Amino acid sequence: MVWELQADEALARAGRYRRAAERALADEPLPRDEALAVLESPDGDLPPVLSAAYAVRARYFGRRVKLCVLNNARSGLCPEDCGYCSQSAVSTADIPRYRLRPVPELVAAARDAVVRGARRYCMVVSARGPSAADIAHFARAARAIRTELPDLELCVSCGILGDGQAETLRTAGIDFVNHNLNTSRRFYPAICTTHTYDDRVATVERAKRAGLAACSGVIVGMGETHDDLVDVATALGALRVESLPVNFLHPIDGTPLGERPLLPVADCLRALALFRLTNPRAEIRAAGGRELALGEAQPLALLAANSIFVDGYLTTPGQGHRDAVTMVESLGFEVERG
Repeated sequence: MVWELQADEALARAGRYRRAAERALADEPLPRDEALAVLESPDGDLPPVLSAAYAVRARYFGRRVKLCVLNNARSGLCPEDCGYCSQSAVSTADIPRYRLRPVPELVAAARDAVVRGARRYCMVVSARGPSAADIAHFARAARAIRTELPDLELCVSCGILGDGQAETLRTAGIDFVNHNLNTSRRFYPAICTTHTYDDRVATVERAKRAGLAACSGVIVGMGETHDDLVDVATALGALRVESLPVNFLHPIDGTPLGERPLLPVADCLRALALFRLTNPRAEIRAAGGRELALGEAQPLALLAANSIFVDGYLTTPGQGHRDAVTMVESLGFEVERG
């Protein structure tokens, strides 16, 4: 009968994605053709694609979901020309612009993040890279936060790091440095010309050499190809990043990418599955733009991702922590506690 043939065909296709999961669980690299097959899979294959991603996610993270809170510690005023960013030199977006927040404010925000259920708190500044004064400022904040909140994971995102800066941050108690690759080496010049892909790779490597954990990920939906996504997924795997945020472009008026259309929801979910299957042991974080890009399908992101941001991003709103906890728990997942 027709339905029996359809079922047999579906089982055969599901086997392909199951093999991808088996490779990931065996710490075998995903061949390029299999990685591309995930991104190019038909919509009807989305359930087995996500099932494969979940098998890997469950092995390493169970049903836990880590909540993360961002603090835009300095907004706007950036000299770089990143086309996706509302804080860049080429952006005319209407956003708050202010200098570096005082240490007591950074500490108070960390305290508030814990109250809201966050396990990780990330302080972010808009800049090409931090000055010596910036590093000293974050070091003071980190020491104060670590004294009061020893179990809170601390992350700093401050651009391209110079010699010795990562070591200073680690000594002060910072756990993670965030510096996203954002896209592939091939596509990078299309989104930024004031620094290079290699500049970003060097900062990730510098952080890891200093003994910090690396948080580095991507922005999906900027006009890249499937090959670009596979390339950057492979690059992040080679760097052995511990934390991998998957952002989805949030087009912002006044930025060069402000008029780009959103990707189909299924494409966003396939991208999350790809990064889980190619980076099986990394934290996969459904990050900026997930609310806009995924809409009512946001809960499905948790089949691949084990971490989400709550209470907004740098210049865009996001899901509140109470709604996030409800979403997580309604699916039978559990919020990771300190």
